[in-house]
Amino acid sequence: MAAELTGLHPQTLRTYDRLGLVSPGRTGGGGRRYSWRDIELLREVAELTAAGIGLEGVRRILQLENHVAALQQRLQEAEEQLAATQYALANALADRGSARNLPAVAPGRAAQSVVVWRRRG
Repeated sequence: MAAELTGLHPQTLRTYDRLGLVSPGRTGGGGRRYSWRDIELLREVAELTAAGIGLEGVRRILQLENHVAALQQRLQEAEEQLAATQYALANALADRGSARNLPAVAPGRAAQSVVVWRRRG
C-alpha cells in the first residue's frame, strides 16, 4: 500500500528503511506499517532523489529539517515563557502602586543605593 501511495518500488521502501531514512512501525509478524507521516517523508525523499540529491544528502537534509523543527519548538516555548514573565512583571508593577514603603532602586545608581518611596496621602 505504501508503495502505491508514494509511487516507489517496495524494494526502494525496504532500502530506505534499512538506511534509516524512514522508520515504519512493525506488525506482530514483522511487516512494515507506514504512518501518514512516513508516507509524507517517503514522498519528500523521492522528490529530493529525483532532483539529483544522493541518499546521504537526503539524510542530512532530513536531519537539518528535524533540527530546525526542534529549534522552532524551543523558540515558541521561550516566547511563551517570556510573555508569561512580562505579564507577571506588569501585574507586579501594577500592584506595587497599592503597597506602601516598597524599596526601589534609584535610576542610574542601581549598584550604589536604595531609595524608599512613600506614598503621599
